[in-house]
Amino acid sequence: MEDLSLHILDIVENSIRARAKKIEIKIIEDKKRDLLNIEIIDDGEGMDEKTLKNVLDPFFTTKNIKRVGLGLSLLAQSAEESGGSIKIKSKPGKGTKVKVTFGYSHIDRRPLGDIHKSLKVLIAVNPDINFIYEYRENGASYHLDTKGLKNDITNNK
Repeated sequence: MEDLSLHILDIVENSIRARAKKIEIKIIEDKKRDLLNIEIIDDGEGMDEKTLKNVLDPFFTTKNIKRVGLGLSLLAQSAEESGGSIKIKSKPGKGTKVKVTFGYSHIDRRPLGDIHKSLKVLIAVNPDINFIYEYRENGASYHLDTKGLKNDITNNK
């Protein structure tokens, strides 16, 4: 994938397939520590231990129509190419947390891409899901919670 927003879109689509009703996306640019952190947290079905152990294997998938599951393995590869790493925690019935760290200034770190466009598409196509987006960069932050937006819209009709 050419940029990180497409990786995020892919992982969020996994969350949606896992019937998540709340998906958090956090992006933290820490230029002082030379890190870019991305976290995606959902309240979906979660994964059992067997699935969790195999989730980074590109030839493992839980989808019946595909023989490969490249999303997380390609994201892990992108992180490792920039000197970073990926950590995945999941529990059946509790959801999944994917945390990815990239070397911020590393020459092989992919650009963030158009995260705002990806978010717009996700929110528009999935109105029943509560998306929480947080972006932080060296002390400044931006926070979006679609549940709050939907409440504001409903109350102002």
